[in-house]
Amino acid sequence: MPAKLILSWDILTGREQEYFEFVVREFIPGVQRLGLTLTDAWATVFGHQPQIMVAAVSDSRQILEDTLESPEWLDLQLKLAALIENYEQKIVVAKDGFQF
Repeated sequence: MPAKLILSWDILTGREQEYFEFVVREFIPGVQRLGLTLTDAWATVFGHQPQIMVAAVSDSRQILEDTLESPEWLDLQLKLAALIENYEQKIVVAKDGFQF
């Protein structure tokens, strides 16, 4: 059964340019190299929700959990952590459409 990884965070003030360069040059290609398929990317412009939400799917929960324990994922997560705050992640059963 496909599983979906949902990530959310806020970009640190003053780190926006560095953040966007990292996401385009390293994070997105890195996620794809790990075999995850990016399905959603959302930015909140109004309201009290996380500034960024990203979702990616995998063929199964076990594959996704193994990916999240890989050195490659941990490296991406560490680099991302230097640019963001209020990071949250969860794994859910993948469904069509928006999931939060």
